[in-house]
Amino acid sequence: MKEEGNLTDFENRISLVDVLNGLNKLPDNSIDLVFADPPYNIGKKFGEGKENGDKMAKEEYIEWCKKWIDECMRVLKPTGTFYFMGATQFINYLDSYVSNKYSVISRIVWYYDSSGVQAKKYFGSLYEPIIMVVKDKNNYKFNAENVMVEAKTGSKRKLIDYRKTPPQPYNTKKVMGNVWEIPRVRYLMDEYENHPTQKPEELMRRMIVASTNEGDIVLDPFSGSFTTCAVAKKLNRKFIGFDIEEKYIKMGLRRLGIAETFNGERLVKIKEKKTNNKSKKSHITNSQSQLT
Repeated sequence: MKEEGNLTDFENRISLVDVLNGLNKLPDNSIDLVFADPPYNIGKKFGEGKENGDKMAKEEYIEWCKKWIDECMRVLKPTGTFYFMGATQFINYLDSYVSNKYSVISRIVWYYDSSGVQAKKYFGSLYEPIIMVVKDKNNYKFNAENVMVEAKTGSKRKLIDYRKTPPQPYNTKKVMGNVWEIPRVRYLMDEYENHPTQKPEELMRRMIVASTNEGDIVLDPFSGSFTTCAVAKKLNRKFIGFDIEEKYIKMGLRRLGIAETFNGERLVKIKEKKTNNKSKKSHITNSQSQLT
C-alpha cells in the first residue's frame, strides 16, 4: 500500500532510497515522464566486481520488475509516458506484461558500436531495447516537432507525392524512427561519470523533449549516474531521482548542483576507468524482501 506523499517534497530533489520504497511515497497520477533503467540481472562483470552474487532466478526477477513497473504506472499522469529498458534476455516477458495491462506505443532500439571484446560463438549484442508505455493510447503527450529528422527519401530529389490531393512535394522532415544510433559514453567524453551503466545524455534528451514540456516532472527511480535528472534540469524540467547507493547519491548531488559537500566531504568529479556495479546490485538485494 502506498503512503500519502506530497510531490513538492520531492521535486528537484534526489533520495537515497530503494526503488519500491521511493515510489510508494509518491502520489497517484503525479509524474509526466518516468524513465527506468533497472538492474539487468545478467551477471555482467564490472571491473573487479560482478553482479552474479546478487542474481535472482528468472521468475523472481520478472516478478520484482512487475512490481516497480506497476508502481511507475500508478504515479504516471493520465497523459504521461513511461520508458523502461531491460536486458534482451528478459525484455520480452516485461513487454508481454505491459502490453496486456497498458498501451505500448513504441519499441525503441538503442544501437551502438562496441570496441570491446565480442562473442565468438554467437552474435554479440550491439543494442538495448526501450519500451514506451502510456495509460491511454488516444491521449498522451508527444511533441513530434521536437524529434524531427531529415526525410531523405523523395525530399532531396524534390519528388512529388501523387498519392496526395492535390499532388505536392514530399516533406523535408519526418519524426525519427525507432532505431537510435547513439554512441555509448566513453572515458574521454565530458559527460563521463564513474558509473558502469551510464546512459548517454542524447538518449535521455530524445525521450524528454518528445514526451514532456518545460516545467513538467521527470522521474528516474534507478538514477545511477543521474543522467536523466541532469538532462531534465538542462531542459527546464523538474526532476526526481532515487538511488540506493550513497556514492551515486553524492554523484547526483554534485552533478545537479544541489550540494558542494556531503557529510563534510567535498564533492568533486574524479574520473576512473573501472567501477563496480553496486548500485544496480543493491536495488535487487534490497527489494527481494518486498516480493512476497
